[in-house]
Amino acid sequence: MDRVEVLVIGAGVVGLAIARALAQRGREVLILEAAERFGSGVSSRNSEVIHAGIYYPRGSLKARLCVAGRELLYAFCREHGVAHRRCGKLIVASDATQLAELERIRAAALANGVALSSLGRADALGLEPELRCAAALHSPLTGIIDAHAYMLALLGEAESGGALLVCHSAVTRLELQSDGFLIAVNGASASLHARTLVNSAGLSAPQVARLMEAFPAERIPTAYLVKGSYFTLAGRTPFGRLIYPLPVPGGLGVHLTLDLAGRARFGPDVEWVGELDYTVDAGRAASFYGPIRAWWPALPDGALEPAYAGIRPRITGPGEPAADFRIDGEATHGVRGLVQLFGIESPGLTSSLAIAEHVAALLS
Repeated sequence: MDRVEVLVIGAGVVGLAIARALAQRGREVLILEAAERFGSGVSSRNSEVIHAGIYYPRGSLKARLCVAGRELLYAFCREHGVAHRRCGKLIVASDATQLAELERIRAAALANGVALSSLGRADALGLEPELRCAAALHSPLTGIIDAHAYMLALLGEAESGGALLVCHSAVTRLELQSDGFLIAVNGASASLHARTLVNSAGLSAPQVARLMEAFPAERIPTAYLVKGSYFTLAGRTPFGRLIYPLPVPGGLGVHLTLDLAGRARFGPDVEWVGELDYTVDAGRAASFYGPIRAWWPALPDGALEPAYAGIRPRITGPGEPAADFRIDGEATHGVRGLVQLFGIESPGLTSSLAIAEHVAALLS
């Protein structure tokens, strides 16, 4: 039987960051990925935004790890030549009825250590003349990143530390043992033993946890899938910064993000689904025009084209507040050598290096 010191399940951005952190500490690391390549799920179907840490409850893991991870990520990008840009973003109140909510967001961000500049209408239009708003908040720390290049750099450093990635390898059974974990892959009989196990399977993390015989079921959250569709803008965008409306139930509202080539895309919207489906319904564009024109009245008819869709790994259902990250170590579930990560949605990419440090500390 093959034996490994640490098994990381899932080669998304968080799994790769964890593998890198552990390999750099001299641990023997194997990464198993069910898909044909790394980072093909949640990690490659998002806005590629480096978040400042604005919206999350004070003291939450999301708030703390996003703020710490943001600075680690910018430094990593500079040191490794990963394409990124600190372009900044505006959060806009489209009319006077939203000013109180804008101030609440500013205060919440400040409680997280993130200072936002309050802009009146004239100052906001001075930055983005095509904008319509009553006021705005400016976040200079927000940026964009080439997520694939970032994951490639993480994998390269993990492999330099001795980590090994094996794709097309779905974990199909897990057994707790006194000295670690027995793992079956792709339906085979148990063929791998790991002393330490990190479940970073993203959308599949609760499902993977349920494979573990004798693990307490009450410690495994229910998985909910929230699909978000994106549409690109046909033609050039007049905006040089990301533009966010006020948050809506289930998400941050249909916002404008930019890729590193300057192309604009809008999304994601919020659609609760029962299965993985990444197709984009072109008809959903109709519901985008109204919210966008609340802050960009000049959006032309027919300017939105289907781009791609992503799915958020939620662990709370419709009508419930979004949950904090769940990073469960031995103190939570009582199993030595096990860390399980649930509900690692946005700002997971921004937080990835800080999450990795957190997991490494739990396993130290």
